[in-house]
Amino acid sequence: MTTRHAALTAADRLHLKQGAERLQQRFVGQLNTETIERYLYESVDQLLGDARHTEWIPLLAERFANDRLRALIRLESDHLGLSPSVLFLCVHNAGRSQMAAGFMRALSKGGVDVFSGGSEPAASVNRAAVEAMAEKGIDIGQEIPQPWADEIIRAADVVVTMGCGDACPVFPGKRYVDWELDDPFGKTVEGIRPIRDEIERRVRVLIEELGVEV
Repeated sequence: MTTRHAALTAADRLHLKQGAERLQQRFVGQLNTETIERYLYESVDQLLGDARHTEWIPLLAERFANDRLRALIRLESDHLGLSPSVLFLCVHNAGRSQMAAGFMRALSKGGVDVFSGGSEPAASVNRAAVEAMAEKGIDIGQEIPQPWADEIIRAADVVVTMGCGDACPVFPGKRYVDWELDDPFGKTVEGIRPIRDEIERRVRVLIEELGVEV
């Protein structure tokens, strides 16, 4: 642990230990304990550098580390037999990218490895967006906005950007798709529905482009 971890409470440390154990069970036979713990506590460091994330550090660090470890496995594999992967990026990872990720998981029926992130992650997912997605039978209410990491971007076959502009990272040779969509921030469910429906349409097109059978 680093000096930043001194800000963690005893309860936080216990939750992180339990999170490390869950990650070890999840990646048993794929990654060693040292790698898993290093990624978990590196994720803690990154999140502690952003004061907006102090409340959910153990849970968010576990989820962030999980995504980074999934990406690491993809990068270290020969990609044979792997499903295609898509990363959805927006500013706050609270509305557009969460809705897109929710649609991709549901509509691809697990046929696409899905990641999402934000340049300035919000404290929570947009509640009106959660309601709008619930109307489609998709639950994004348990998601927590998180940043992106280099290995996640490098592991993605397609990076879909939505309004993050120059803050979106660019890696040479990576396939980028920019979706110009209204920001759902501050909108009611009624105002979000057209954005949601356009995201669904674009996700369906992307699934077809990826050649995923659904």
